[in-house]
Amino acid sequence: MEKKRPNLVYVFADQLRWASLGYNGDALARTPHIDALAAESADMVNAVSGHPVCAPYRASLLTGKYTTSTGMVINEIRMNTRHRCFAHVLNDAGYDTSYIGKWHLYAAQLGHHFDTKNSFVPPGPDRLGFDGYFAAYNFHHRYYAPYAYYHLDTPEKIYAEGYEPDFMTDLALARMKEAATGDRPFALFLSLGTPHDPWTADNVPREYLDMFADTDFPLPPNYRADNDPHADLWARFFPFERRRLKEWMRVYYAMVANLDYNVGRLRAALDELCIAENTIFVFTSDHGEMFGAHGRRAKNIFYDEAVRVPFLLRWGERIAPGKRDFCFNTPDIMPTLLSLMGLECPAEAEGSDLSACIKGEADSDGPSLLMGTGPTAVFGSGREWRGVRDKRYTYAVYRKDRKEYLFDNVEDPFQMNNLAQEPKFKGEKERLKAAMYAKMRSLGDDFRDNLRYMGTWVKRRRIVKTATLK
Repeated sequence: MEKKRPNLVYVFADQLRWASLGYNGDALARTPHIDALAAESADMVNAVSGHPVCAPYRASLLTGKYTTSTGMVINEIRMNTRHRCFAHVLNDAGYDTSYIGKWHLYAAQLGHHFDTKNSFVPPGPDRLGFDGYFAAYNFHHRYYAPYAYYHLDTPEKIYAEGYEPDFMTDLALARMKEAATGDRPFALFLSLGTPHDPWTADNVPREYLDMFADTDFPLPPNYRADNDPHADLWARFFPFERRRLKEWMRVYYAMVANLDYNVGRLRAALDELCIAENTIFVFTSDHGEMFGAHGRRAKNIFYDEAVRVPFLLRWGERIAPGKRDFCFNTPDIMPTLLSLMGLECPAEAEGSDLSACIKGEADSDGPSLLMGTGPTAVFGSGREWRGVRDKRYTYAVYRKDRKEYLFDNVEDPFQMNNLAQEPKFKGEKERLKAAMYAKMRSLGDDFRDNLRYMGTWVKRRRIVKTATLK
């Protein structure tokens, strides 16, 4: 088969927030390779994680659908396989597909991350079309053996040699080399686990930790010493944890520096293999992290620290570098990339094809719908929220108490001033609120109680029904 279509290398970190990179103005970050990539890429400055939690993001990425349609309403439940996914389209177009790293769509048991019945994703429909090379694990967050391992096509645990992100990048480099010599275009997804916690000194190489030995990490301007009353168990601080915040940040930035090293290795390999000009290279993240902002420890919230993510796309001379100021949401990724690759997106996908915006040929003012469908990894009522984010404002509301939020992200980038009850901003609030509910209605999203999913869609932590499968 003649190689006419572009290759795709899609690299995504776990819990890397937009603000913690040098090219976005963080003077503490050590990210020269990512910064150089940004200078050569289309930079989606308003990219968001439509549901800032690991499993919901991945489900949306691979289906082009919103959480209320994929059914991945919390972590640690098993994805259903009745969707036409990204890799299915790639397979039908003759692509050599690979998936390497964290999967997070297969567990059917809370905890027990290292049990093979949760960590091994067997060949077949549960791989959502990745029928080629699949070197993955469901999820874990320890990055050295004996905890860091992956599976191929059997339950056998294959342990990472050295630091897991480096090792997984090694696997990706080997696959790129092999695929580049084949007669088919290839698509490789590399899901790296860092900079996800635990942020302990034994979970990152010493050489990267030493880079920040003398760095003072200030608490964020929007730090709150009391817990957000809407926060779930994962987002709340225990009293002793707040004393560790600065050390956690030191490890986080060390992990980000290591990510930068591996991005540099991947880009160098594309040049060495002489395939950079015909490869769409994406670097992004599934969601961000809070570090005490707004009284929250972790993600799963509409604040920018959690939802705003880097999204850089380089495609040789085919895509001009520069900032792209349009709203880009997780469900939009699959339709947009498939369009750039000249492939048709499944009609069932719910995201928008924004490839013309990436090419600089169009703009879009449509806001991005944000979802929080419950706690992070257990079922329970009272944490559900919805929101929208456009180029300037964020609007959000909780289901339980109808508490509303409105932030001007340009004038108030740390989102410290809630304008929802300000008469001057009533028009903006009503505009965004109407757009949010209109999008929800189009998806059949009835803002349901989290426990209703468990009662009707999820049995024994396996999804048996979703909105699109009535």
